[in-house]
Amino acid sequence: MSRLTGSKALIKALQEEGVSVLFGMPGGANLPIYDDLYSSEIRHILVRHEQLAAHMADGFARVARRPGVCLATSGPGATNLVTGIATAYMDSIPLVAITGQVATSSIGKDAFQECDIMGVATPITKYAFQPLDPAEIPGVVKKAFYISASGRPGPVLIDIPKDVQTREAEMVFPEKVSLRGYNPAVQPDPTKIEKAVDALLNAERPLILAGGGVAIAGAFSELQALSEILMCPVATTFKGKGVFDETHPLALGPIGMHGHLEANRLILDADVLLAVGTRFSDRSTGKVSDFVPKTTVIHVDIDPSEINKNKKVDLGIVADVKPSLQAMVEAIVRRARKNDIKQWQKKFAEVKDSCQNEWKVDMTKISALSVLKKLREILPSSSIVTTEVGQCQMWTSLHFNVIEPGTFFSSTGLGTMGFGFPAAVGAKVAAPSRAVLDIAGDGSFNMTEAALATSVLDNIPVIVVIMNNTMLGMVAQWQRLFYQRRYHGVKLYGIPDFVKLAEAYRAQGLRAQSIDEFARALKLGLRSDVTTVIDVPISPEEDVFPFVVPGTALKDMVVA
Repeated sequence: MSRLTGSKALIKALQEEGVSVLFGMPGGANLPIYDDLYSSEIRHILVRHEQLAAHMADGFARVARRPGVCLATSGPGATNLVTGIATAYMDSIPLVAITGQVATSSIGKDAFQECDIMGVATPITKYAFQPLDPAEIPGVVKKAFYISASGRPGPVLIDIPKDVQTREAEMVFPEKVSLRGYNPAVQPDPTKIEKAVDALLNAERPLILAGGGVAIAGAFSELQALSEILMCPVATTFKGKGVFDETHPLALGPIGMHGHLEANRLILDADVLLAVGTRFSDRSTGKVSDFVPKTTVIHVDIDPSEINKNKKVDLGIVADVKPSLQAMVEAIVRRARKNDIKQWQKKFAEVKDSCQNEWKVDMTKISALSVLKKLREILPSSSIVTTEVGQCQMWTSLHFNVIEPGTFFSSTGLGTMGFGFPAAVGAKVAAPSRAVLDIAGDGSFNMTEAALATSVLDNIPVIVVIMNNTMLGMVAQWQRLFYQRRYHGVKLYGIPDFVKLAEAYRAQGLRAQSIDEFARALKLGLRSDVTTVIDVPISPEEDVFPFVVPGTALKDMVVA
């Protein structure tokens, strides 16, 4: 035991959890924490807006595969974190958000910069803590990291009143933690694994649908092993994009609203579907009643609430994805396939070839598609790629192949515009030796451009490629398709000048008006020791296709 203030206990507890970096902004209610950070070994990265801190911590967590940490003051500082916390919650990302709070004597009295952040954050966190005695802090931190990273990961909030930060107490730092009623399932039921394997070996047209849970579990090699031993094609959800090498002969790419043609077509023909770490979201399934209605569906997910929530399944396996896939591979090795799937393999090859022939990209003209094709040619396969939200995101889904598993992520659940750039900064902190690039739209980049200051001043160089159509592109596309081209509230008029904006932040700003210029700019960015913003003007009329109109089924996708 040792006698410490609450803020000193917090720093010590964070260090014991292996925290080496956090993203934040100081304010009146968290100054004691900042004073103790000053003399700690934890790297503090200052942001210009608290939402950026949450997104940076999120990006860090996705690459480092452990909870990211963000820090804000009370009131508006805390509420500015909310969008980032909700983004992490929807995508099941481990995050610990720490907020200062007014003194305990002022709580509930409408004090300056007081907000009930516990009430605000409870629906978008796995748990929220508010220690009212400094002695609680070591145990609260241990519990927060355990809850955040275990089971289905997610964000946890720790809200610490200012007087709790400054008061002293005898501190006990627990080595382990157990929470009554919280025992996430990890190992799969062997009987259910055998049933799943029976169905897969008896299938004539098996298909695997891999979701974001595969990335969370780090089950990339297990997924590939299962696919190859079954000779079974793999489609992904958009959140699962990149969990399987998209240049692999068995890869179909993402399904859904803006999914690959071959993925949307073949998944409807499968007789057995193994869905792994996916929640069957509306953007993946289209009209859920028409999604594989006659297919035997096996669903593996660590969260029991996901089984039969959106899609009624034939067999649910509640367990961690990684040991589940390992167990299936081990069981299949001991057994023989009962059905010939040569016809399925032939159809798979034919559909994939015909769909690829439908999409020819003119590489002599600048467009979103040609930029993405050139980007894939030049960018090292180990590079980490994030996206913003909107057309840029869906073009990337369709036309940018992820080769090395685990090198791609986006805001898929909440669909947060402005996520990609700060998340890329966080990813670069986690992997400083790798190239990190954000594929952006001009509308999204406008929202969090202040992350340029952090990337420059803290020496965190990333690349941003802006598909600049001077529009809120996806909204404009919907207004073209469904509202008789009545554009309202979508024109951005080419403001600001992104090259000058980047230079104002002491970053490198480049403009590419041809594919050759883009290739040169990208190579410069890869060699640069400061963040590079590449402004790529494209047509405001360029649409994203194929497209499954909301309320319709995958079979009804509009090709152009």
